[in-house]
Amino acid sequence: MEKNKKTSYKQSLAYTIRAIKLLYKAFPQFVVSLLAYQTWNALTPYIGIYFSAQIIAELTGAKDPKRLELLVLLALGAAAAASLITALLKKWYSTHEAGFWYYKTGRIFAGKMLDMDFANLDRTETSDALNTILQNQNNAGWGLTRIKMNMDTACSAIGTILGGIVLSVSLFATRVPESAGAYTVLNNPIFAVLMVAIMLLITYISQELYHKVAKYWAENADAHRLGNRLFSFWGFLGFKTEMAADMRMYSQEKMCERFTGDKTGVFNSNGIFAKYSRGKGGFLTIASAAVAVVYVGIVYGFVCLKAWAGAFGLGAVTQYIAAITQTTSGISSIFSVVSDTRNNAVFLQQVFDFLDMPNEMYQGSLTVEKRRDRKYEVEFRDVSFKYPGSRTYALSHVNMKFEIGKRMAVVGMNGSGKTTFIKLLCRLYDPTEGEILLNGIDIRKYNYAEYMMIFSVVFQDFSLFALTLAKNVAAGEIYDRARVLDCLDKAGFSDRLNSLPDGIDTYLYKDYNKDGINVSGGEAQKIAIARTLYKDAPFIILDEPTAALDPIAEAEIYEKFNEIVGDKTAIYISHRLSSCKFCDEILVFDEGAVIQQGSHEALVADHGGKYYELWQAKAQYYTA
Repeated sequence: MEKNKKTSYKQSLAYTIRAIKLLYKAFPQFVVSLLAYQTWNALTPYIGIYFSAQIIAELTGAKDPKRLELLVLLALGAAAAASLITALLKKWYSTHEAGFWYYKTGRIFAGKMLDMDFANLDRTETSDALNTILQNQNNAGWGLTRIKMNMDTACSAIGTILGGIVLSVSLFATRVPESAGAYTVLNNPIFAVLMVAIMLLITYISQELYHKVAKYWAENADAHRLGNRLFSFWGFLGFKTEMAADMRMYSQEKMCERFTGDKTGVFNSNGIFAKYSRGKGGFLTIASAAVAVVYVGIVYGFVCLKAWAGAFGLGAVTQYIAAITQTTSGISSIFSVVSDTRNNAVFLQQVFDFLDMPNEMYQGSLTVEKRRDRKYEVEFRDVSFKYPGSRTYALSHVNMKFEIGKRMAVVGMNGSGKTTFIKLLCRLYDPTEGEILLNGIDIRKYNYAEYMMIFSVVFQDFSLFALTLAKNVAAGEIYDRARVLDCLDKAGFSDRLNSLPDGIDTYLYKDYNKDGINVSGGEAQKIAIARTLYKDAPFIILDEPTAALDPIAEAEIYEKFNEIVGDKTAIYISHRLSSCKFCDEILVFDEGAVIQQGSHEALVADHGGKYYELWQAKAQYYTA
């Protein structure tokens, strides 16, 4: 964080209130259970303090056995009831608190990511912003997690203060008898005001000293975050089995020594935090604790003087000292929360800057007609596009029309615009110029979610989940078993499926099931293709669908291609030009423009064209 960047208490309070509202809106039972449990938990010690004081007073006073018996029974009953209520509230709170750091805050950010324009999501700045928020959260609990921590502390502090006031207010109301002579001066109301003023002043000074220590950590959050990132990578490199072979072959463990053995590292003995703790930070921490002890001494002195003068007995002394000490602790915690709230404000600002990113893509309102004949015609009409912040066009004046039910290949060198073309087709981005039409209507006018439903895509960086095979194919909890099996068969996964212990109910990976299986890259790609088929959308797009398959598996997929695609309009993005032979039409991209279009036979016959050049570049490895 910038050391000069300060946030006013008013702004800090506004951020904090907004964060609490955000958490309450998302997880109301979590917030309510927190308030109930922490406040009650802070009040329960006073039950013991009160009854202990009454029993001591009776033992040092009248010593009435019946009253002692009654007090003991009441104390035991109250303690038992308090423990029961505490256990119930704790269970309620713990249930909703579980996974807060990752599950609850993660849901808030994941929800924003899912709601965000893909154009914003695809920007490096967006990824950096989210990573910074999550790293600050995981490293030192800044941001929303600090709100939870401060709510815990504040609720507990408020309960502590309220209970302490109730049990200590009579300290100032109980008068020293007139027979006490000079001690009667303690009856002056000035002493009550003076005690409260000293308590607040000393508590404030103590927390201001501690605030300076916490402020140093907040101001150096960037160094803290970087240190954690380096340690998380280099410190655990030896645990990564996928890197074990390389580490042994090249002795890469020596590279880790620079970070694991460097004493000047952020968290090491000669790092910035260690030096601060040995110097100014350590002194301020000690001073903060020492100042707080001063007030405890003053309290003991005032209470003992009034007791010595005859204002009350030993039982009341026990009650007042314990209650005021508790109250001081509560007030100290409140000051700590106020201080922490200001330190946390800059991190909350980062959170809200991220959450407030506007969704600028027009969502549309027209309903996409659900046609049984799959007659969806898409046309690119003079479409050009450049990525936000870029001066060069990724696509330039693209004109083409998809013929319904046809197979089309999109080929070209890396960076030629193939992937951008697909992103525009699926409306992950909107064109900078020109328009894309669906059945003659600009796709921006259609309901965004409904338009997305007519496409089924296998991207190069697809993901599979540590769930059952069936749930991965269906992309959901509810599925048609027969359809799942059919799609896996069409994708060429049947042989592997027959060897699985639980068939389509077999878990992938071992994250959630010890009997889960690991799949190869080619097998994962077949599962992804099966998932694409299960969606049964009229347009199927395969981005390098056979990149991880061996030649035999690739040939098997292509031989069954017509069966797999059926009556869908299919679009290939491919570097393997052998796939183009199975397509009706081929688009050749170069530097963002479609420079050739036609069948494989026609394009390969044009010896001066780009397609022929690409074909020959691949063919030379298979011909003598």
